[in-house]
Amino acid sequence: ETEVHPMSFFQNTCKPSGLGGRLMVKMMNSGHAKLADWGFSQIQAKADARVLDAGCGGGANVAVWLKQCPKGRVTGMDYSEISVAETRKINDAAIKAGRCDVVQGNAAAMPFQAETFDVVSAFETVYFWPGLEACFAEVNRVMKRGGMFMNECDGTNAADEKWQKMIDGMRIYPEEELRAALEKAGFTEIESRRETKKHWLCMLAKK
Repeated sequence: ETEVHPMSFFQNTCKPSGLGGRLMVKMMNSGHAKLADWGFSQIQAKADARVLDAGCGGGANVAVWLKQCPKGRVTGMDYSEISVAETRKINDAAIKAGRCDVVQGNAAAMPFQAETFDVVSAFETVYFWPGLEACFAEVNRVMKRGGMFMNECDGTNAADEKWQKMIDGMRIYPEEELRAALEKAGFTEIESRRETKKHWLCMLAKK
């Protein structure tokens, strides 16, 4: 009988793969829904916006963007094949209608031309990005002038530190570090919003 070690299962939050990864992306869609709903309430996008959801996980947030931008086009990007497959499955109708693309890619070298997107969102994914400054500079590059970047994550609290120990390559950043990296990447008008009881943090940054 094959036993899935808890550590290796939680490693799937970083780059989902195999059976554990397929389970994890389904769990991401339900487990992160409340935090994502709160994040969506912090930002308004135009009906015809071009949106990139970077680190799209299980694809639930791509589906929400498609509803919020009924005349727009939404792209999901993730570096896990399983996340890409799950996102495509959930958003199949929009892909067939030509309103949605899902691609495999890395936040440090995004496969998009400069000034492509009006809005870029990153829901609970920067924990795994390889070098904040370089990745934020890539976000800035692919955004149109005046575009908005929304980065949503758990703020630091003692309970979160156990996850950093369990998952290789995971880093929970304090707000000051996120703000400094956004500034160095060329963003302006950086605004932080918090849901204090739940330790949620949403950062909005304009190009």
